[in-house]
Amino acid sequence: MSALTLQQANTIISKALEKAREMGIRPVTVVVLDDGGHLKAMQREDGASMFRVAVATGKAWASVGMGVSSRALAARAKENPNFMITLAATAQGKFLPQPGGVLIRDEHHRIVGAAGASGGTGDEDEAICAFGAEQAGLTADL
Repeated sequence: MSALTLQQANTIISKALEKAREMGIRPVTVVVLDDGGHLKAMQREDGASMFRVAVATGKAWASVGMGVSSRALAARAKENPNFMITLAATAQGKFLPQPGGVLIRDEHHRIVGAAGASGGTGDEDEAICAFGAEQAGLTADL
């Protein structure tokens, strides 16, 4: 079984940050978690606000915990808000079902982790995470 490597996590982040600069997004934070929800790598750009780490982590943690993108979870939250509120409480606030977190899969389509970003819009955050994952030779579930 393959695991997300530190090199892959660092590539995801560096390429996501490059894409954010190319897109003209405000300063961002990008977090990469392994398949158990543990921090693999994180970078917070100069000028990114203090909440960016927690928000990016919450998006990635929700994705890897539920096995879908945070965008899919945001859609589910509209249909069943009480369940999502309960999940957020159970997760002690680390569960954030908002666009900007992507599930990361390896070449065998196995979940190896998730990436989350914060600083841009949800669409922008999602786009930079997906780009980073693809540049690391992995697949991002949107």
